[in-house]
Amino acid sequence: MKRTFTALGFFALLVAAWHFACVAKIWSPVLVPSPEKVTRYLWEIAVDGTLASAAWITLKRLLAGYIIGLVAGVPLGFLTARVQTARDTLGVLALGLQGLPSVCWVPLALLWFGQTESAMLFVVVMGTLWSVVLATETGVRNVNPLYVRAAQTMGSRGLHTWVWVILPAALPFIVSGMKQGWAFAWRSLMAAEIYVTILSGAGLGLLLHYGRELNAMEQVIGIMLVIVAIGLLADKVLFAPWENFLHRRWGTAK
Repeated sequence: MKRTFTALGFFALLVAAWHFACVAKIWSPVLVPSPEKVTRYLWEIAVDGTLASAAWITLKRLLAGYIIGLVAGVPLGFLTARVQTARDTLGVLALGLQGLPSVCWVPLALLWFGQTESAMLFVVVMGTLWSVVLATETGVRNVNPLYVRAAQTMGSRGLHTWVWVILPAALPFIVSGMKQGWAFAWRSLMAAEIYVTILSGAGLGLLLHYGRELNAMEQVIGIMLVIVAIGLLADKVLFAPWENFLHRRWGTAK
């Protein structure tokens, strides 16, 4: 609770400084609108349903691509960790592609899939997959061999060892990769929505793009704030409980 009040106080201080700078005309109101103007814009699109519709479309695309990336990435990570040939080929490929900026996948997606939802999905999957593969590989390779030997001594073999010994031991690394994959997927989707124009499904990225085209800075900043808020909410709801549980379970909690 104390941390929450500290964060709220810090953000309130930032907003107050922003308001003061606008009143003092430190910068042009065309380039940086006042907090009141941004709030008014967000209120208008919230009332007419535009904000909820755009956020829902974006989150549907994000979750679809993210889940596919997880389902494919975890098994591939196990494979690269346990098979030397896969590590020397797929592992190296994952390491190289993980450092590729997300926006680089957009031209390829447009050429392959055109202005379609499949292009969006492809970019999000590519943004998620490689982080999960690398994190899973690292987690499996860092499992203490004593755990595996102890389990085998007690009769654990094959799939049972993988599911009940190696996977739980590697879980902190996998959750870290899931969190990083979520961040990369979020960035990938924003790049895709800005460049892949699907009029039947206007997400937050497209609203951001329209704000730039119309030189409506209150729209640009407002949508950016919404994107940040969704990212923070996802971290608190999806990943913070997992991380807290793992810290308690592994005895690393303060």
